[in-house]
Amino acid sequence: MESRLRVQGHPIQPMLVTFPFGLFVSAVLFDLADVAGGPAFLGEVGYWTAVAALVAAALAGVAGMVDLWDVRAGRTRRTMVTFNLVNAGMAALFLLACLIRADAPQRGATAVLVFTELVALAVGAVGVRLGARLMRQFDAGRREPSGFEALEGVPAAGATVEIIRPRA
Repeated sequence: MESRLRVQGHPIQPMLVTFPFGLFVSAVLFDLADVAGGPAFLGEVGYWTAVAALVAAALAGVAGMVDLWDVRAGRTRRTMVTFNLVNAGMAALFLLACLIRADAPQRGATAVLVFTELVALAVGAVGVRLGARLMRQFDAGRREPSGFEALEGVPAAGATVEIIRPRA
């Protein structure tokens, strides 16, 4: 996966996507507790957690559009477009739930809204799978040393043992 936005060589958008997804999961858990008969403030917390997730999703979406700018046509580009559309679909379902709850006095959840949020999480799970595919495609182009190779070139501070790779 090619990307303009990177942190130590890794694309930033897959990192950003974890925040809204985690917040959406938290919002659903708060709403489930509210619907199950928990204290009324849990619905309010679930609502504001979903709002925070929508803000994070917007930021991740912007990063995704910047990344999409440089990707050449092909399998990776199709996967990125699908990944961004799936994540936008999840955010749209949560936005719908938030807009319905916005005028409620305590912004509590209903069973129908929790069902909508669960469907949105299922859509988001597809996005997680696509994101994992993108990361595998990104990692296929990179090769980081492993095992004893990772230790080469690292100065040993006062070490008495020297690691030498066997010659082939």
